[in-house]
Amino acid sequence: MRVCVFCGSSPGNQPEYREIAQDLGRTLAQKGVGLVYGGADVGLMGMVANSTLEGGGEVIGVIPRTLIVRELAHHGLTDLRVVDDMQERKDVMARLSSAFVCLPGGYGTLDEMFEMVTWNQLGEHAKPCILLNINGFYDDLLTFLDKARDQGFIKGSDRDGLTVVTTIDELFEALNRVSAG
Repeated sequence: MRVCVFCGSSPGNQPEYREIAQDLGRTLAQKGVGLVYGGADVGLMGMVANSTLEGGGEVIGVIPRTLIVRELAHHGLTDLRVVDDMQERKDVMARLSSAFVCLPGGYGTLDEMFEMVTWNQLGEHAKPCILLNINGFYDDLLTFLDKARDQGFIKGSDRDGLTVVTTIDELFEALNRVSAG
């Protein structure tokens, strides 16, 4: 199994975000779950990758040519795939992954996760999309999604396509439920 992790190319300004990124990487390695991510050696992205590598885990990075210098491509990965653009990045990451996990991040993180949620909604894949909501980082976003559901813009079943957890243990419980069911 490989999990695609979407997260910030910045570390954020709260230590909890860095800690969860490192803990997630260590846990992926311990459980023998491969990591697919955006290929950078900076921010939360680099922290997840480095922690997975330090634990002996497989790490596949996927990075567009234009971001190799800007995001400081990680050259110590199991596999670094250089692609032409962001759309190809998402396509390759989706193809390589069994599930998608979203940590704190900005526009790029949200773009990647919402594209995977949309593909799930449209039936292009049936892979779990899991939001790891650390310290309530995504609370306001979740309120908005509930409002969009309540006002008829997102079907209830589609809203349920984004699983929300607050700990790594809950994350793996959600992954185990999906793989068992």
